[in-house]
Amino acid sequence: MTSHPSQSCCYQGFQHDGTPQGTVTNLDGFEVYTSYPLSESTEYGVLLLSDIIGHRFTNSQLVADQFAKNGYFVMMPDLFHGDPVPLNKPGEFDMQKWRMGAYHPEGKAHLPADVDPIIETCIREMRAKYNCKKLGAVGYCFGGKYVVRHLHPGKFDVGYTAHPTHIDADELKSMKGPLAIAAAEIDALFPSEKRLETETILKESNFPWQMNLYSGVQHGFAVRGNDDDPVARYAMNNAFLQAIEWFKEHLIC
Repeated sequence: MTSHPSQSCCYQGFQHDGTPQGTVTNLDGFEVYTSYPLSESTEYGVLLLSDIIGHRFTNSQLVADQFAKNGYFVMMPDLFHGDPVPLNKPGEFDMQKWRMGAYHPEGKAHLPADVDPIIETCIREMRAKYNCKKLGAVGYCFGGKYVVRHLHPGKFDVGYTAHPTHIDADELKSMKGPLAIAAAEIDALFPSEKRLETETILKESNFPWQMNLYSGVQHGFAVRGNDDDPVARYAMNNAFLQAIEWFKEHLIC
């Protein structure tokens, strides 16, 4: 495994100020947040795969809107069947039980067999209904695994992930597209040895790749960083610009 499974650091962080501009609708039984660019063009799409706080998290919606302001039609699905983990959830919480569906009222788990169909539905919707010519994927924490899993022809054309979790080495070896990674210096889930393992695998691929390491920040900084901390704010803003520049180079061509 090139990054460790989710832990408590995956739902800790800071709430950001702002009013999301997109809309929440229903798609085949699950919610999606969508945000359009000013031109309302859907030629270039971004499927944003959130951290475990989910698609209704204001921070994630604001990030989706920023991609839209840069010219992309953005869709962000509920990956958890209405069972996200609240920001800074108090008390004891067993992450493995959550993944297996122990906290869901219908026992729905949050494993690849449960998440993959949601992503595949969104891909079909974006390509068929919205006629996306090219489709990029953005994954934060939990979502990073699924960027890599679906970075294949006919699915995602280009991928970007920040502080990913739970990526299997075989998933990374099997990907078929350009991938950029934004990593935190202080990250028990994607520490230096896992970054090195990831780099080794990416070097052996036949696709462009990039890994930026941001000093002085922790896991989750790209979505849940402290906007009042200049170090965290710089890293958060620059990680977003990294994604924008990556897509300009490899998606819009």
